[in-house]
Amino acid sequence: MTANSNKPEHSLRLVMAQVNLLVGDIEGNAERIISTVREAEQSYQADLVVFPELTLTAYPPEDLLLREGLHRRVEEALERVIAAVDQTAIVLGFPQQTESGCYNAAGFIQHHRMQAVYHKHCLPNYSVFDEKRYFLPGHDPCVVELHGIRLGLTICEDGWEQQPIAQARDAGAEVIININASPFQMQKSDFRIQAMQQRCQESGLPIVYVNEVGGQDELVFDGGSFVLDGNGELVCRAVSFEEALTPVDYVREHSGVRLLSAECATTPGDDESVYRALVLGVRDYVNKNRFPGAVIGLSGGIDSALTLAVAVDALGADRVQVVSMPSRYTAEMSIEDAEEQARIMGVQCDIIPIEKPVGAFAEVLEPMFRGLQKDTTEENIQARCRGILLMAISNKKGRIVLTTGNKSEMAVGYATLYGDMAGGFSVLKDVPKTLVYRLSIYRNTLGRVIPERVIERPPSAELAPDQKDTDSLPAYDILDPILERFVELEQCAEEIIDAGFDADNVRRIVRMVILNEYKRRQAPPGVRVTGRAFGRDRRYPITSGFGKLL
Repeated sequence: MTANSNKPEHSLRLVMAQVNLLVGDIEGNAERIISTVREAEQSYQADLVVFPELTLTAYPPEDLLLREGLHRRVEEALERVIAAVDQTAIVLGFPQQTESGCYNAAGFIQHHRMQAVYHKHCLPNYSVFDEKRYFLPGHDPCVVELHGIRLGLTICEDGWEQQPIAQARDAGAEVIININASPFQMQKSDFRIQAMQQRCQESGLPIVYVNEVGGQDELVFDGGSFVLDGNGELVCRAVSFEEALTPVDYVREHSGVRLLSAECATTPGDDESVYRALVLGVRDYVNKNRFPGAVIGLSGGIDSALTLAVAVDALGADRVQVVSMPSRYTAEMSIEDAEEQARIMGVQCDIIPIEKPVGAFAEVLEPMFRGLQKDTTEENIQARCRGILLMAISNKKGRIVLTTGNKSEMAVGYATLYGDMAGGFSVLKDVPKTLVYRLSIYRNTLGRVIPERVIERPPSAELAPDQKDTDSLPAYDILDPILERFVELEQCAEEIIDAGFDADNVRRIVRMVILNEYKRRQAPPGVRVTGRAFGRDRRYPITSGFGKLL
């Protein structure tokens, strides 16, 4: 939380409450709202505390909204919050069930009353958003007055469109309050500010943008709440990836409402932002699902090395266990590098050779495989033996298995079902291989935890003699740009080829992406950091003739 500051006379002190809530924990979220208001009163002499979108349920509640019992609990929790709020006003988000249907609502509460309610106008129905499934759109503006200043309420997507803020201005608003649950993706922070600056320039009104923070399944909300003046100048910004109470002062003058200067936290750079999103996503997934810790298969390669770094930064070394599972194809340097990183990071490291279980499977299958050539089947048996060991440890100790595959591998199916894909949460699921290298280098700038040799050596699954990833795939600096265009930018093969990429490579890669949809459907969830992750915002059919002509 930010430090205390003196409150100017004849002002409205608004406190942006950037809080980390738990989806569905309506009673707990209500108590958190009340305790946050008390803290804002005591530490900042708050006149108004503004919370994020759907504060009571947290975002996104998904099909919980279809349960009648949820709406009863929301009404009861609202009554508790209303009873607790007197002089200090609050704005909070909640789903409002009416005879007409359900609305994504923002309530203005003061003096133990719900003084006004606003219904979200613009319901996003793209990417990770599915609000038209649950909500009806509102149509009317909502302007409330506090300390002589007229405040217009809007919710998230309303700020991305021109009409809702224009309606609030026409209804007399002098300041726009926009409450949000805007999930993180790379470069999203600047994009938000630019979009809100356009609204400021159109309306001439200052905007208070309050965002949620925390991890929810594959989504991470990065906070970074901010305030723009009527010209669109950034005058206040809260920290990113952390909870914060951030005060902003408005004063009434003859010429209108003036915003006093406030603090602007530094926005982290691209690599730091992604790394912090991964840490927050892992921490909240493990803690909110009440796992005591995590277990990771540490191979000595760069993916598992970065996964371990994220896990320890998220949970602490005492809650992370790593297991090295060498085979006859595992290089000695891989074992050495895995042990070195475990030692540097202070985690428990166990070594379980897999030669015996692999041999046992080979013996059992020998009559059925007699006369057939060795192929990827034998390679996959090794990966599946490792998966069995990790899941056994998970079952016995209750720790979640964190898988280590990256987005490049998930895209083209360079992963083993029920092997290295076996686990509960995929840390790097949306991180392309080239970004894995950048993040590893970034993490070492904070303190060396990944041995240099892990970063420098060519990547290999080590499932066959002298194996390298480039035996099966193009180099990652070729593969990743093609994947970005096909998966995230949704370009077709012809467009990618026209952009200068090798036609054979493009067609081969696109076909691999299409054919491996069935694998990705069976992969665990993972942190979303790009504009199009394999998960809730990319819904492609498994059975498809889309790649038939490639």
